Amino acid sequence: MNPTSRRSSRERAGRPVCSVVIPTYNGRRLLETCLPSILRNLPRDPAIACEVIVVDNGSTDGTREWIDQTHPWVRVIRLEPNRGFCVAANVGIAAARGRFVQVLNDDTEVTPGWIEAGLEPFDDPTVGAVTPLVLVRSTPERVDSAGDSYSLAGWPTKRGHGQPVERWGSRPVEEVFAASGSSSFFRAEALKRVGGGFDPSLVSYYEDIDLGFRLRWAGYRVMFTPNCRILHDISATNDHRRPELQRRIARNAELVFWMNLPARKLALALLPHVGLLLAQSVWKLLRLRFVPFFLGKLDAARELPGLLARRKLRADLARRAVHRPHFPMSLGSLEDVVNHLRRPPETSALVEQKAARRPRAS
Repeated sequence: MNPTSRRSSRERAGRPVCSVVIPTYNGRRLLETCLPSILRNLPRDPAIACEVIVVDNGSTDGTREWIDQTHPWVRVIRLEPNRGFCVAANVGIAAARGRFVQVLNDDTEVTPGWIEAGLEPFDDPTVGAVTPLVLVRSTPERVDSAGDSYSLAGWPTKRGHGQPVERWGSRPVEEVFAASGSSSFFRAEALKRVGGGFDPSLVSYYEDIDLGFRLRWAGYRVMFTPNCRILHDISATNDHRRPELQRRIARNAELVFWMNLPARKLALALLPHVGLLLAQSVWKLLRLRFVPFFLGKLDAARELPGLLARRKLRADLARRAVHRPHFPMSLGSLEDVVNHLRRPPETSALVEQKAARRPRAS
């Protein structure tokens, strides 16, 4: 039975089944592709009513005015000033009325049947999140993500990153560690149980892994479905070469590791984690990116005393869990390393903007 068929009287009175939440900052050019794709592919079945919420994170490119004029069916929430991805996403989640919430990046394009396929695994009440098959928009025969995995060493990876879509398109619906932050679905009730969404202290990056951990602490499972497909401009809204972003990524990786691993797994993970840090340090030195990496780790170290309170919150989730918490992790694999290094080519908004700024030959 499709989850949308079990609707309460309130839902029959107009409550949407699914709320699509799109945080954006100066993302008008990206939304010019994203929003029309949603409108084209919204379910025609009135039993699967949806709402679309764009959280404008202090944009200065006229995003809100453009949406009001061209897409009046979209609900816009304005934040001022820019408060980061996590806060914007959480504001949208709090405003959402659906039983299920999809948090969708503005640099994505949805495909036919994406809502129906994304909601189907929620028939199982133990499922707290569903992650789609995310494809590289500029080369859709390549996979961006088939859900996230997490190793005992503390290294999150995108499953299937850079691999041919044929390898993942025919896989069954299956459990994964965490849902990709670019386009995943969540049970609204599960989000409320774990604090309402993403950890705003992380701002962006690894917030999806942290949320995956908290859902698992609360006893929920995360599923991958290849039947729901999303096209994604990889990192279209961020330039990974910026030292401040590299610093934040290094900080967040460390915080997510120390505040989320169960005690027994943490004891097993210490040596692998030290090995990972050494390997990353050498890699960053070779790429002349060690300083922001090191500073990010120092930032995390300064916050370690406060992590005990966060770990207590995880323990509280486990005591009230809907099912026994389960954390599927391994040491990782060489294939994960290869996939990480083999970054697929992309045509992102940043690339296009840089190309537009280059002087043209006369």
